[in-house]
Amino acid sequence: MSAIDPHIAEQLAQDLPPADFRRIIETFEDDLGRLAQQLEAAAIAGNWDGYQRAAHSLAGAAAAVGAITLEQAARVAMDPRSPHPPAVVVPVIRDRAQAALQELSALVARSDGR
Repeated sequence: MSAIDPHIAEQLAQDLPPADFRRIIETFEDDLGRLAQQLEAAAIAGNWDGYQRAAHSLAGAAAAVGAITLEQAARVAMDPRSPHPPAVVVPVIRDRAQAALQELSALVARSDGR
């Protein structure tokens, strides 16, 4: 399964000038790093509200660029009824974030070459 929804990410790549698409992905990468740190720090501190807020922001950022598997994992973290503790969810989010960034970076490279 792909880490990104090709319909969303490729549509962005086609609709935007390459420099704008690259800037969006770079902004997403910056936001992702910041939000992942907030999520992990909140999980370690046992700050449930901070954990859910970071997960909510992460889900929104992921959805905007089509990082569907990351969005799904962040939504699990947001759900107060989720049976999955942060110790399980945070590593999944980290892995899915890395996969999404790799696929988005490849899409940026293809976009730059058009």
